[in-house]
Amino acid sequence: MTVPASTAPQVPPQNESEGRTKQSRGADTRALTQVLFAQLKDLEPGTPEHTRVRAALIEANLPLVRYAAARFRSRNEPMEDVVQVGTIGLINAIDRFDPERGVQFPTFAMPTVVGEIKRYFRDNVRTVHVPRRLHELWVQVNGATEDLTTTHGRSPTTAEIAERLKISEDEVLACIEAGRSYHATSLEAAQEGDGLPGLLDRLGYEDPALAGVEHRDLVRHLLVQLPEREQRILLLRYYSNLTQSQISAELGVSQMHVSRLLARSFARLRSANRIEA
Repeated sequence: MTVPASTAPQVPPQNESEGRTKQSRGADTRALTQVLFAQLKDLEPGTPEHTRVRAALIEANLPLVRYAAARFRSRNEPMEDVVQVGTIGLINAIDRFDPERGVQFPTFAMPTVVGEIKRYFRDNVRTVHVPRRLHELWVQVNGATEDLTTTHGRSPTTAEIAERLKISEDEVLACIEAGRSYHATSLEAAQEGDGLPGLLDRLGYEDPALAGVEHRDLVRHLLVQLPEREQRILLLRYYSNLTQSQISAELGVSQMHVSRLLARSFARLRSANRIEA
């Protein structure tokens, strides 16, 4: 039996259906996150209930961590490790988040998650990218060096390693150089030869403005969502320190209109959410 075209059920396109499903999940996650933070605020840290709600917040926002980790997929590091590191940043963001600030949690958490992942690559991953073939060959050179050292009772020469692996001496030297990329010199290590203290002791003082870097990054991401005119008004008001009357004269509009635009900009910034969880 053939169903007439006019009465046949209309199936939405797959991409459109998946898009709506993703948006629905994101909205559900944001709503759940708001509810959980409201509960967490009234709980005593260290209590079983506080731990349970905090764990639920972490679980609900793991898609945010996966979203951030995907940006580093080209780094040739196990994605599971990157997600674990990003989760540490998520936990730190949860512990520092204040719902009263009027900022969506994903917007607040993203710089912290990404910063934690970047710190991982900076501190724990090889300092110079090594091609896969050279890395695999370095493992063989390292193993051959240990075997030959045991056999001869001394460190082998480059020629002996090359003969053992049937490769050229230049390749052996390239592998040895590549192996050094896994080890960065400590800032606290004393400088050889000159007798000077470590580099860390000769660095400048800690810039107190560093504490505001995260906030400036957050503001920058929110500002780009505003119309160009409202961006300019905010910059004139809070970066150039102009009064509303001075801004009105600069733009050729009334002071009342400037006041309304500022109020509208604040409302948009409070409701802005640039990350779909």
